[in-house]
Amino acid sequence: MKKLLILSLLFTLCCTINAQEEITEGVITLKQTYHSNDEATQAQFAMMGEIVTTSFFKGKKSRIEMSNPMSGDVVIITDSESMESLTLMDNPMIGQKYQKQSIDVPEDKSDNVKIEEGSETKTILGYKCKQKILTITEGGNDIKMVIYTTDKIAPVLSQQNAQYADRLGGFPLYTEMSMTQGEKEFLIISEVTEVKDETIDDSKFSLTPPEGYTKMEGM
Repeated sequence: MKKLLILSLLFTLCCTINAQEEITEGVITLKQTYHSNDEATQAQFAMMGEIVTTSFFKGKKSRIEMSNPMSGDVVIITDSESMESLTLMDNPMIGQKYQKQSIDVPEDKSDNVKIEEGSETKTILGYKCKQKILTITEGGNDIKMVIYTTDKIAPVLSQQNAQYADRLGGFPLYTEMSMTQGEKEFLIISEVTEVKDETIDDSKFSLTPPEGYTKMEGM
């Protein structure tokens, strides 16, 4: 369960952001809901309720914050200019851990990622969004996303989205992500609920691990 939550965070939120035209600095709020055909899993999802994620952005830097009982506190800081990222995790099971890495863009972006243009559009928070259908082959399984993107907010590279960020044509304001693990089916819906234009302190984007955090082994 925890692995699923982290996976959904990485794939649906790591299109970290660099707003262009109207907004160059501010905060985006996103909500996620989880669904499953498995009764026991769905009961756990129901206990979690909606998961709200806050993303701070400034130029080519971004910071994503999420907190829930399953994964604990997760922070992902990305600087697409220096091509570096820092992930911070804090939960009772593993304590305070960090992972710092360079963002490597694969030479061949088409190996396991397929993107198709959809025929539908949505207007979300005043932004007209185009439909994209993205399929990722991961560990022998397909992860399918139906995404609505706006070209007014452009994605910045992260290690998790390096294969497809520049092919989305903008930032996803609404995503339906489906996957299968054995006989269990999962649907994760992510929707941006607020975009705020405000000044963000540079300290939010520091790539130096905070005091008390230790390096995550094996990563």
